[in-house]
Amino acid sequence: MKHTWLISCAILFSTSAFSQTDTLNAPATVLPGVYADPHIAAFGKKFYIYPTTDGSEGWMSTSFTAWSSKDLVKWKSEKVILDLPRDISWAKERAWAPAIAYKNGKYYYYFSADVNIGVAVADKPTGPFKDALGKPLVKKGALKGQMIDPMVFVDDDGTAYLYFGQGNCNIVKLNDNMISYDATKIISIKPKGYNEGSFVFKRNGKYYLSWSEFDTRDPRYSVAYAVSDSPMGPFVKAEQNPILKGKGVVKGAGHHSIVQVPGKDEFYIAYHRFKIPGGNGYNRETAISPLRFDDKGNILPVDVFEIVKPVKIK
Repeated sequence: MKHTWLISCAILFSTSAFSQTDTLNAPATVLPGVYADPHIAAFGKKFYIYPTTDGSEGWMSTSFTAWSSKDLVKWKSEKVILDLPRDISWAKERAWAPAIAYKNGKYYYYFSADVNIGVAVADKPTGPFKDALGKPLVKKGALKGQMIDPMVFVDDDGTAYLYFGQGNCNIVKLNDNMISYDATKIISIKPKGYNEGSFVFKRNGKYYLSWSEFDTRDPRYSVAYAVSDSPMGPFVKAEQNPILKGKGVVKGAGHHSIVQVPGKDEFYIAYHRFKIPGGNGYNRETAISPLRFDDKGNILPVDVFEIVKPVKIK
C-alpha cells in the first residue's frame, strides 16, 4: 500500500509539473474599464477594436467608441465614433455589439441600436461615422429572435455577406453599396447551441462560422464554431467544441471576433469575460488570446491564460 501511495503521488506531481497555468490570475485586459462584444479588425498598419460600452444594467449604453493599436498590446482610445442621441434619429439607447467592414474605399460600421441593426459610413476607421440610411438596415421584429449582433464578411471576390441575430443566425448577401440587400434571400439557420454573436472568417478556402452559446450573464457563456465551403453554408459544427470558454477566475468568456495578421497565417481572438473581480453579465471586460489550428484546419481550444506578445503589421 505504501508503494502504491508513493507511485500515485509521483504521477500526480509529474502531471501537475506540466500544468503550471495559474487559473487565479488572468492576463490583463486590453481595454481599461468595462467593454464587451469586441469586434477586432486590421486596417493599414494598425489593429482596431470596436466594443460595446458596458457597465449599466440592461445594457443601456448610448454611444460607441473605437480603440487602436500598433501591436495588439497597447491600445489607444479613439474616443466616441458614433453617439446615438446625437447621430441617429431612430434609436437613442441600447448601443450594442458593432462590427466594421471595408469596401468601395469606405468603412461601413454596423451596429445594434434599440434592438434594430443600423449602418453608418466613414472615410477613416476611426470615423466620424454618419448614418447611411436614416433608418434601420434591419428593423426590430423583422425575423424571429432579436435583430442584434451584426457581422459583415467581405469575400476575396469583393462580395459582402451580413450575419446577424439572436436566437437564429440570419445570413444574406449585401448589395454592392453595402447598405441594402434582398430580404427575400435571407437564410436563417440555428446550429446546435447557437445563441448570438456570430462571426465569419476564411482560411485555406474554408469558411468558419463561430458564435456564442448560453447567455452572456451565464458563467458558461462560450464560443463554438462550424465550417463550410460557402459563406452561406451549409455549416457543419465541429466535433471539438467549445473553442473558447472560461476557466478558473475567468467566467463568461464569449462574444468574440477574430483577426488575421495581414500577410501571415496568424490569428487572434478578442472576446469579453466577466470583470475580474466582481463582474457579471453587465460588467464585462475585453481580452485577447492567440487562436491556433491543427494540421487539418480544426480550431484548437483557446488558452484564456496565455499572454499575448506584441505583434507588428508589416
